[in-house]
Amino acid sequence: MSKELIVKWKIKEAEIPRILALLPELADKTKNEDGNIFYRIYQSETDPGELVLHEQYVDAEAAEAHRQSDHYQQIVAAQIAPHLEQREVMAVRKLL
Repeated sequence: MSKELIVKWKIKEAEIPRILALLPELADKTKNEDGNIFYRIYQSETDPGELVLHEQYVDAEAAEAHRQSDHYQQIVAAQIAPHLEQREVMAVRKLL
């Protein structure tokens, strides 16, 4: 069964440009993971520091492999997470 996530980040205002510059590498490497189905990042039209990530993996193990990957640890854990005001992760399933 696939694993689908909606992740919401609120970036500290002073860090927005630096973090946005990290996203292309993160997205590219994530999209190339064996278990990734899709990985999309959205930015609010009214608040440039508010991002929504929509991710889907073939299963829970692939999602966990993503969190343990070198690029996740080096980019998200080390360089992005410390500069977030808020972070929400919601596992979802498609109804319609």
